[in-house]
Amino acid sequence: MRRAILAGASALLLSAIPAVADPQPSGSSELHRGAVASPRDITAPAETDREKVDLASAATAAQSPRRPVFRSTVPRRAARRRGSMVGYIDDAIVQSRIRIRFDTAYHNTVPDRAEFFYAKCGCYRDLPRSNAAFDPDAPGPRPGAASDVNFQQLYLEGELALDPRVSVFGQVPIRWLQPQAFVPGTGAGFPNQRGMSDLRVGAKASLLESPTSALVARLQAYFPTGDAARGLGTNHGTVEPSLLLAQDLSPVIAIESQLGVWLPVGGSEPVPTSASGRFAWRVFYYGVGPSVTVYQTDRVRFAPVVELVGWRVQAGNQSAEVTDAAGTNIVNLKFGARLTIDRGSVYVGYGRALTDATWYDDVLRLEYRYAF
Repeated sequence: MRRAILAGASALLLSAIPAVADPQPSGSSELHRGAVASPRDITAPAETDREKVDLASAATAAQSPRRPVFRSTVPRRAARRRGSMVGYIDDAIVQSRIRIRFDTAYHNTVPDRAEFFYAKCGCYRDLPRSNAAFDPDAPGPRPGAASDVNFQQLYLEGELALDPRVSVFGQVPIRWLQPQAFVPGTGAGFPNQRGMSDLRVGAKASLLESPTSALVARLQAYFPTGDAARGLGTNHGTVEPSLLLAQDLSPVIAIESQLGVWLPVGGSEPVPTSASGRFAWRVFYYGVGPSVTVYQTDRVRFAPVVELVGWRVQAGNQSAEVTDAAGTNIVNLKFGARLTIDRGSVYVGYGRALTDATWYDDVLRLEYRYAF
């Protein structure tokens, strides 16, 4: 009896299985319950739009070769700091440019001091041969030892940047002299003079540079092309190395400075001629100039600047009451302003001597500068 019941239940279950396992697929009237469907009889589920796009993108990516990405191995150079504002200190900017500068200065009372401005006075040629200071080769202007000279100088300068850190430059100076007074007993005096002065060439090299600072080495050489007998040159060559430093302290405040030495090559005989040394001697110089930008737009910048510039004559001679020039200190204070418009700029400045010893009492400078 128990076996009969179990057999009947098993048969009932087996007859129900096909109906559960093979339901009629929707959309296919040809499939019968319990029949096995072939692959072509089965309709795949519809693809969504996103799936279609993903499949198309994958197919395109598989067929298209990947383009190589090239990256520059050249280090990017720091942005250049803004332009120089000073007018008397040499600027620590390496770039291609032209510059036209004009100075008018008054009351140079010892123009042949250490042969820095012009050559040893030619009046030593007119002394008696018995005089210990007699020098038949004294190359400077004569007759008379000038004790007060006004002068003007026009400088035409071009600078060419060979690369972002090195440049070369040349300068042609033209000079006008107007002697105002002479040492009594040295002669009637020489007339006004004008002409080309000593040519200058040099190079600049950036040692350190960042967007806010620059340290530049500068080397300048003077060639004795000016007529020394007319007070237009020194009659000797000169080498002048210097260091230039510029620092932006804030978006509107900057400070620029210079330290250098003027080294004459050769020079005239000393006074007296039997003494050791030369009439020309080295001169150390220095300068510092803060500036403040008071107006600035994308194209225009205006900044007043104050510069303190000094010189120390180490040795040498001069045609004055005291002929020894050693230890002479000269300090000037300069006031000016620079207006920059795009690549060009104009500077106007005035300088005044603060010491008794001077290269001039007063000087006025006008400058135009254009960078390429």
